[in-house]
Amino acid sequence: MITSPTSLRRSESSRRATLEAALDLCTERGYGRVTVEAIAARAGVSKKTIYRWWPSKSAVLLEAFTEALVQAAPSADTDDIAADLRTHVNGAVGVLSVPPFGPAYAGILSELHHDDELAETIRTQLIEPRFDEVVVRLRVAQERGQIPPGADLRLAVEMLYGPVYYRHVLRKPMQDPEAVASLVDHVLRALGAAAG
Repeated sequence: MITSPTSLRRSESSRRATLEAALDLCTERGYGRVTVEAIAARAGVSKKTIYRWWPSKSAVLLEAFTEALVQAAPSADTDDIAADLRTHVNGAVGVLSVPPFGPAYAGILSELHHDDELAETIRTQLIEPRFDEVVVRLRVAQERGQIPPGADLRLAVEMLYGPVYYRHVLRKPMQDPEAVASLVDHVLRALGAAAG
């Protein structure tokens, strides 16, 4: 869960209803028109309950988005680094490509510049853990001799995800699996990895 330790005391059914209500409303109305009041009414919980568990509607939607992303973009190790990266990136592209998740995340990102707490939460509880998972997977490939020892693994993750988020934020068509495969191949070549 993406919120504070008080989240451990939440009713799971109310939490799930709140997340689903927020996503449904985001699909129906667009992120900008979603309110905590509407989420509470749709979920059948009080506004006070939502504010006890989350500081804002962005935090509610961020938790829903994070859960979907973690499920859709696993960090796997099949001993084929290219295949694992393709699976990981395709999962993220899949989530970002469809309502309610893509529009919800775009709305959340639009609030980063005037909500320092939200920016910190996104960075520490969504971006950094996912980023570090991919670095660890690349490091394993490096230890197996699939990637040269001097390769900059952190830069590689930025090279991998930069084009994905660029397309998402600018509302350009998202990559298809063929484009993701090409992206992964380019990043691995830039690292000096042997062709798989």
